[in-house]
Amino acid sequence: MRSSPLLTVSDLSIGFAANGDKTQMVHNVSFEVFKGKTIALVGESGSGKSITALSILGLLPYPVAYHSSGSIKYHNTDGTHELLNLGEKKLQKFRGKEIAMVFQEPLSALNPLQTIEQQIAEPLHIHTQMSQAQINDRVKELLDMVEFKDGCSRLKSYPHELSGGQRQRVMIAMALACEPKVLIADEPTTALDVTIQKGIISLIKRLSATQDMGIILISHDLNMV
Repeated sequence: MRSSPLLTVSDLSIGFAANGDKTQMVHNVSFEVFKGKTIALVGESGSGKSITALSILGLLPYPVAYHSSGSIKYHNTDGTHELLNLGEKKLQKFRGKEIAMVFQEPLSALNPLQTIEQQIAEPLHIHTQMSQAQINDRVKELLDMVEFKDGCSRLKSYPHELSGGQRQRVMIAMALACEPKVLIADEPTTALDVTIQKGIISLIKRLSATQDMGIILISHDLNMV
C-alpha cells in the first residue's frame, strides 16, 4: 500500500512582475515528496529549480513574485496545510522545524559574524523549549551526525575559518537541528571537489534513511543525481 505524501506540489506556476511587466518563470510544476524517499529537480541554470524550492518555504520576494496557479500542501499529524495561503508568521513555524533547506552557497548563507555553534543552535532556540545545556549537547550531537571531524574543537570557529566541505556540513547540521520531515538540498555540492561531493551526497542519502526524511535534491548535474 502506497504511503501518503509529506508534501504535494500541484500545478505550480511562478512569475515575477517589474515595471508593469510580468514574466512567467515556472509553468505548472507538480510533484510529491514521500517519507524516506528522494525526489530530484534537475535542470540547467535558470530553469526555475531554486525558485520552486523557495516557493515551498515562502522565501520568494513577494509581491514582486507571484503564483498564477498552483498549490503547495504540507501534510502532518495536524492535518493538511496550504502553504501558499499562510502568512509570514505562520510560515515561520514550518521553516526549519517541519521543512528545512540546505542552501547552495554556504559561505553566503552562513552569518560571518557568528560562530558555527551559535548558528546551529539558532533553530533550537526558535523552535524548541530546550535548556541551554540541552542545546549545547544537541549541537555537538548534530556535528557528529553530519560527520564533521573534530567538531567539538571547532564550535567557536567562524565560517571563513572552515573549508567548503566543513561549511556545507554545518549547513546540513543547522537544517537537521529540529528533525524536519522534509529536507530541501539546493545544489549541495556546488563548488566542492569531487571527493567532497561524494561524501556530501552519501551523507544526505544516509540521513534520509536513518531520519526517515523526504528529500528534495536540486541539481543541474544528471550524473550526480
